[in-house]
Amino acid sequence: MLRVTSLLLASALLLSTTLSAQAAKDPNKATKSPAMSPADAEAFKVQGEYVGTLSADGKETKFGAQIIALGEGKFHAVGYVGGLPGEGWDGGEKHEADGKTKDGQVVFEGNEGVTAVVKDEALTVKGADGNVVTTLKKVLRKGPTLGAKPPEGAIVLFDGTSADKFQGGKMTEDGLLMEGDTSKQKFQSYTIHLEFRTPFEPKNRGQGRGNSGYYCQGRYEVQILDSFGLKGENNECGGIYGVSKPLVNMCYPPMSWQTYDVDFTAAEYKDGKKVKNARMTVRHNGVPVQKDVEVPKGTTAHPVPEGPEPGPVYLQNHGNPVRFRNIWVLEKK
Repeated sequence: MLRVTSLLLASALLLSTTLSAQAAKDPNKATKSPAMSPADAEAFKVQGEYVGTLSADGKETKFGAQIIALGEGKFHAVGYVGGLPGEGWDGGEKHEADGKTKDGQVVFEGNEGVTAVVKDEALTVKGADGNVVTTLKKVLRKGPTLGAKPPEGAIVLFDGTSADKFQGGKMTEDGLLMEGDTSKQKFQSYTIHLEFRTPFEPKNRGQGRGNSGYYCQGRYEVQILDSFGLKGENNECGGIYGVSKPLVNMCYPPMSWQTYDVDFTAAEYKDGKKVKNARMTVRHNGVPVQKDVEVPKGTTAHPVPEGPEPGPVYLQNHGNPVRFRNIWVLEKK
């Protein structure tokens, strides 16, 4: 089994992705950007998450793949033995490969003669002998708290009807909150639920790709970024910026709705001096990625200085069209 798994994944998930009419069925069409070029629209269909099992030595091994669109016909694939991050992957070695569009297909070159074809949202992997080794099916994951209703006593900051609870708040025509907002109400310790969507920007890289941020009290940032398939650093999605990287990279593909559920404990002050640092627990798409992490100071670009006073919910504008919905706060008593 290990030999066959290595053949699939250590050979860098060799994929031959057919961009045919049969592959054109788009499960993300409800949230697809209306401004995509034809090439980007095709790439959007290919990108995403795939899951399957491998039968060898009488045993079934689950594994997952993430395909990231990089623009201009380029792609990157990441493979995970055990399943996708947060759903089976054991945190072990990842298996990666670069690929590009070639003769109407997206091809990942590699060793051992392994190939694969995507058709009808399925990734069929074949060995060098042409026999099918396994088939992975495309999946669209949704976090378990997506659409969570505010509990009794919660303060609803945004429900799609008005942006009036934010200073200078702006909404899109389809009722989403735009980036760059500061709540009028200020808070001490609380839990918050918010939903966000990063844009599909395949040609952008790193901090230029779907960048925003949620700041507790306007002081402590949980980064928002299109980090789909990346390493999971402290400046990527789910990271407390510059302080703590996420325990696992739970970032979904761009244009997917994602959730942050954050338990925030404000710093404590005595006689004007800080005696306890702020702390945060963060669940990204339902998975704990930060567990009671101490935040020693205000993070980079915090608009509100540290202090004993309550602070706002701040959603950073970093020049990318990140969108928000369903934001509510439950204060701690």
